[in-house]
Amino acid sequence: MEPNSTTGGAEEELCENLVSKVPAEGHRHGHRLAEAMEVEQEGLVEHQPLEQEDLNFERWKPRPKPERSLYDQISALKQYFWNPETREFMGRTGKSWSLIIFFYSALYTFLAAMFAACMCCLMWSINPYKPTYNDRVLPPGMVMFPHVEGFDIAFNVSDRSSWKKYVKVLEHHLKPYDDSTQEEMNIPCQQDKYFMQDDKEESAERKACQFKRSWLGECSGMSDPHFGYSQGKPCILLKMNRILGYLPGDGTPINVTCNMKKGDSGHLGELEFYPKSIFNLMYYPYYGKQRHVNYTSPMIAVRFPSVHHDTHLHVQCKLHGKGIINDSATDRFLGSVSFTLEVGG
Repeated sequence: MEPNSTTGGAEEELCENLVSKVPAEGHRHGHRLAEAMEVEQEGLVEHQPLEQEDLNFERWKPRPKPERSLYDQISALKQYFWNPETREFMGRTGKSWSLIIFFYSALYTFLAAMFAACMCCLMWSINPYKPTYNDRVLPPGMVMFPHVEGFDIAFNVSDRSSWKKYVKVLEHHLKPYDDSTQEEMNIPCQQDKYFMQDDKEESAERKACQFKRSWLGECSGMSDPHFGYSQGKPCILLKMNRILGYLPGDGTPINVTCNMKKGDSGHLGELEFYPKSIFNLMYYPYYGKQRHVNYTSPMIAVRFPSVHHDTHLHVQCKLHGKGIINDSATDRFLGSVSFTLEVGG
């Protein structure tokens, strides 16, 4: 065999050389010979020169998919929904659909049962009449009405549209306080004394004391349906936040004052409070929505009969009493409420 033989001749020469190297054991080491031949062949292939066809990279590019007509697309879609040859619906046989529906039905049934069990345990562990953990702030805060666009009250006496929105809010808020409604639903109570009802069963409904709308005098909307806004003598309503079981004032009624927060105090003039400037003790304690069904929070109406017109006033109303905090730097509604008042001529 000549030295410059072809690749096939080189392989034959390699086989002869390898066979001559096999020891006398023969068959026992045959697999070693096969492994050695594979390694040598791989080496020869790696060192073979590239053919011209291998350098033609165009042949390796992905061929564009032929465009399908609308008829072909519709046919493919029909076959996807139902293949009569394989009897498959949307790529699955009837058995496959049955198994997957059974699996997900069992899975979601288990999850729903576990969620229902967790909710039952939760509802069983809590008290519907009294929270297990109460993080409500003590002492209480205070809110005011009306507040339409923030806590700013600005209107012109001669412009009805500027103050009509405030009248509408007050009228809606005082509807549950109508005298007939209070007489029908609630009872008269002894004033200046806590209305304790702890001797009843925990689930028993508690009675609520009457708070009649007529007690608000000039700010009740009964004698003046415009609550003084049409005369430049507006009224506001103040409420103390409800807190379950709270006894405000430690036996002493909590009173309310309103003053200028900034500016001359004389611009406010004399103020009128209805029915009084205190929150009467007979409306406390509060037993919650489940037991104190007809409870109506007591209110204090403040009227500004001689407020200075065409002046932007910063007003602050505060609660005063035992255990009351009204100067908090972080909570503007804790024991006080601030608002602006501007009455135009």
